[in-house]
Formats: sequence, structure tokens, C-alpha cells
Amino acid sequence: MSRNFSKLALAALAQVLLSTAASAQSAPEVTLTRLDCGTQVLNDVGERFSDTYAYNGLKVMFTFSCYLIKHGDDYLLWDTGHSMSAGAVAPKVSVVDQLAQLKLKPEQIKYVGISHYHADHTGQVASFPGSTLLIGKGDWDGITAPKPNVGANVAPFAHWASGAGKVEALTGDKDVFADGSAVVLNTPGHTPGHHSLLVRLKETGAVLLSGDAVHFRENYESNGVPSFNYHRGDTLASLDRLKRIEANLKATLIIQHDVRDVNKLPAFPMAAK
Repeated sequence: MSRNFSKLALAALAQVLLSTAASAQSAPEVTLTRLDCGTQVLNDVGERFSDTYAYNGLKVMFTFSCYLIKHGDDYLLWDTGHSMSAGAVAPKVSVVDQLAQLKLKPEQIKYVGISHYHADHTGQVASFPGSTLLIGKGDWDGITAPKPNVGANVAPFAHWASGAGKVEALTGDKDVFADGSAVVLNTPGHTPGHHSLLVRLKETGAVLLSGDAVHFRENYESNGVPSFNYHRGDTLASLDRLKRIEANLKATLIIQHDVRDVNKLPAFPMAAK
């Protein structure tokens, strides 16, 4: 009985080890590539970016960044930056042309995730009509309302608003690939449906993409709330959530408008792994 039990136990253990090895081998590669989605501008943040007047005289170089997450053969594009007709802050190279440098076509982008509905994050979304749109329900409602929310960049979403494209209007978090590698996080406050993105990479570890839950490092460290945010309490709660996730996962926070943070990631066309 004892010998037979030992044989069974060894066989079970061997099966577990084989299953674990097979799972590790079949796990899709996940990478994160930063894209240039606007031309940098020196921003005087002294008045608009703190409702407690915290940054008098402070000027911060703002960048406009988007991100490509590769998950095996599937792709998620996070934010789409300024439009090519945005004037001085317009990108020098479109998102589509940057993807072409990576040998990708728009139709290969399975998901387009939008942190929020402002023009500097949504300007090129119309270039991806075949993609499933992931957007917070509060923002989607603000785009599609008979009288859209102030600040909502409505026009680029016409394809999805007409029913021609697939939309997932998110009320909470979404595990995009169902394996924890890319999780859209509910972080309202800047806008009613604002979301951020958690990406888990094998070598780099966890990376948090902030959207506009926070705009620059000083803003994050002092819990600054811009005067134009949708909801002050939600903003502070979302900042608290991001800080706790950053600490618990030892994550690298990437504040999408802060050059100092964006430069933590490899320069295009290199990818973080």
C-alpha cells in the first residue's frame, strides 16, 4: 500500500511539473513599447494643476505618450495622443506610421484602450476602426450624450458611436487578456470614467501607466488635484489606489505627461520586456 501510494504521489508530482513547464513555455510574450504621440511643450502648472495653489511658478515639460502592449499575437494600444492636425503640439509621426516601423498594420490592433476622453489622448483613435474600444462608461456616456460633456473629444469616436464598431464601456477594472498581464484600472476623478493601465512584464516587472490620474511627479507626491478635474474626492481616491498598487507590486509608475517618467522606458522602437 505504501509503495503504491509513493508511486502515485511521484506520478502526480511529475504531472504537475510537466504541466507547469508546458504552461511556462506556452505563456505568450508580453512587451511594452512607448510611442511619441505629441510634441513636447513647457507647461506653467502654477494655476490650473492644483486647486490649493501648490505650484506657483513651477514649469514642467509635458510630453504626450501612447503605448503598445504586445501579448503574443494580440495587441493593445493604450491612448492615441494628439491628432496630426493639433498644431504646435501635433506629433511629428502618426501612430499608424510608428506602428508601420514595427511592421504592424492598424487592423492588427485588437484593442484600443482610452484612459479618458480628452483630445491629447484620443486624437488618432479613428485610425483603428476595427479595434475593440475599451473606455470607461462615465466617459463613453459623456461622449454619446445628446449634450456631450465639456472637454470630451467627440468627433473621433463617430465610428463606434454609430454602432459600426465594438465598444466595451467599462464600469470597473478589465483584465484584457484574462491572465493579469494587462489590467485596465478604474481610476475616476480626472474625468468621470478615467482609467489607468497595469502591465506585468517578465523582466521589468509591474508597470503602471497613469493616464491623467496624475500629470507630473510633484502632482503625484503632493496629491495635487487640478482645478479642472471632474471630481476631487474620486481623484484623491484614485491617487491613493495607484500609490498602494505601486507599493504592493513594487511597480514602475509612468506618469504619461512627465518626461522624467516616460524616459524610464526604452526609447522607440525598443520595448520593455
